[in-house]
Amino acid sequence: MMKACIFDLDGTLTDTLESLAYSVGETLKEMGLSPITSDECRRFVGNGARALMEKALKAAGETDGSRLDEGMEVYGRIFDANCTYHVTPYEGVREMLAELKRRGMRLGVLSNKPHLQTVKVVREVFGEDVFDCVQGQQEGIARKPSAEGVYRLMEALGVAKEECLYVGDSEVDIRTGKNAGVRTIGVSWGFRSREVLADAEAETIIDAPEELLSI
Repeated sequence: MMKACIFDLDGTLTDTLESLAYSVGETLKEMGLSPITSDECRRFVGNGARALMEKALKAAGETDGSRLDEGMEVYGRIFDANCTYHVTPYEGVREMLAELKRRGMRLGVLSNKPHLQTVKVVREVFGEDVFDCVQGQQEGIARKPSAEGVYRLMEALGVAKEECLYVGDSEVDIRTGKNAGVRTIGVSWGFRSREVLADAEAETIIDAPEELLSI
């Protein structure tokens, strides 16, 4: 029997593309660089803030990496102030989470978004009573697709691998769940297509939050 479910955040529980695209756009503007498109930003998300900025700077014409540290400083400041900008839960997510809680499931969030912003978004959108554990990217913890974050959350939630699901919207999430040895569910409503998830060898792909309840 499944006793816990760990969710990715961006593209899985919440549509955060506007907040990410806005913060990246303002960062590039402050740095005097060309803007990138929201679609480019969508493709760049998933491996953490540093990877996002590295790809965004290259797309904006800074190909030698010399301004990455500057970009991280500017982006960190701008994103901290705007991480909840136009962020909304995907349709059906609130209801799905409420039903999982009703069934006694323990719930966690594991994100490559910086930890403080992860906590801020979760509290702003869902309150403080839905999730038992929330973890974003922190110093000393390898980011996804490392399994380290999943292991830490499973320990905090008090469950074994056989009792835990991992749910995410990207190829990074599929690799994360597989690396952790837990059953992994891909969701098609987020930042990646069903085809990308299939290519990542997702064992199960769902198209609506309520489909998770039957699993």
